[in-house]
Amino acid sequence: KEGYGQDLEVRLRDLHARLRSKRYRHQPIRRVHIPKGQGKTRPIGISAFEDKLVQDVLREILEAIYEQDFLDCSYGFRPGRSAHDAVRTLDRVVHRGEVNWILEADIVSFFDSVDRTALVEMLQTRIADGSLLRLIGKCLHVGVLDGEEHRRPDLGTAQGSVLSPILGNVYLHYVLDLWFETEVKPRLRGRATLLRYCDDFVIGFEREDDARRVMALLGERLGRFGLPLHPDKTRLLPFRRPPAGQRRGKGPATFDFLGFTVYWERSRMGRWRMGCKTQSARLRRAVESVHDWCRCHRHLSVQDQHAALGRRLRGHFNWPAYVSAHHDELLRSKAFSAISSGRLLTESRTAPAAAVVAERAGSMMALTVLHRARTQRTTMFFATATALASMRLSSPPLAWEANRSAPSLWGSADTAAAGWALPTTSPWAGAA
Repeated sequence: KEGYGQDLEVRLRDLHARLRSKRYRHQPIRRVHIPKGQGKTRPIGISAFEDKLVQDVLREILEAIYEQDFLDCSYGFRPGRSAHDAVRTLDRVVHRGEVNWILEADIVSFFDSVDRTALVEMLQTRIADGSLLRLIGKCLHVGVLDGEEHRRPDLGTAQGSVLSPILGNVYLHYVLDLWFETEVKPRLRGRATLLRYCDDFVIGFEREDDARRVMALLGERLGRFGLPLHPDKTRLLPFRRPPAGQRRGKGPATFDFLGFTVYWERSRMGRWRMGCKTQSARLRRAVESVHDWCRCHRHLSVQDQHAALGRRLRGHFNWPAYVSAHHDELLRSKAFSAISSGRLLTESRTAPAAAVVAERAGSMMALTVLHRARTQRTTMFFATATALASMRLSSPPLAWEANRSAPSLWGSADTAAAGWALPTTSPWAGAA
């Protein structure tokens, strides 16, 4: 990237000339494998920087064409839509009683299974420009460099490519979304809702017979386009609201969707509602990653540790934090029970997570965290406690408590080196 930036104007003019004269050639994609849990790896394709520029331009053109065609059930990699929106929609339809059965589906290696011939035919229904189709074909039919082996696969789009998400959305728009909305729903006896985030989707049904009919047809429909369903991860499960008189036990089932485990829980008022929590495996990996980072970077300054921990924790909560009408209440209750007992602050692996949960729950909970950190002198907790304080400086009581806690945890010299300017006077001083 840095090398391409040298003489950037000359390079861009040369690229433009090659595109206009149809002399542009996409370089082979370098494939790397990243761990994904249970000893498995996920293949990721990395394109050259110049090829990424071309793919990004094609993505913008395709988005302008297809955004008006995509249905409301599609949420993945679309402007103004996110995984949170998909989960909120699921919460609404469950709350209205439209979902009593859930069809949880998993497509095996979706990006590696896309039929390129069928994809090009789908693109031709909306795109008549032969030059544009030819350029998309150059990005599709490209070699893959996996270690020292060079291959030219006939199927799939490179996962990790800039262009792959929009091409995947186009493919499933015709294969799944339109089929479900135009052919399946009109033939159902009850209500049904499809929620799809790229290749991850669930279908909620009001009636069991509708759910079983669609499940019998879904594998055949996707199989016609080269998309096999995972036999163990594709299942039909009941998700009816438990009876109001049920005081004990749990809901009928749980399922995973977009990194969440979805289940039934009781509110403080005793009513049943849909609950969401981060999948246990993903949460475990995130906490272990923060723990390993803390162990390997204790030599850094307090300011650097504070900044790095803050980025990691905010990134974690920006993805799996499900924001709904009852989410703040849930955070407060769980954070109070965990932090007030002192369990989380005595374990180095869970202390950072406890701090961010408390910060999201509000200023009073943050005061509790800082008080526990000061009284227990939890050394592994100092960087996260300061990150928490800096995010809540708008609260005078918290800022004053942070100033009291900081010297007792790591000393006034480190506090000054970090550049904090916290008040030294109690916000209650002089109050009548």
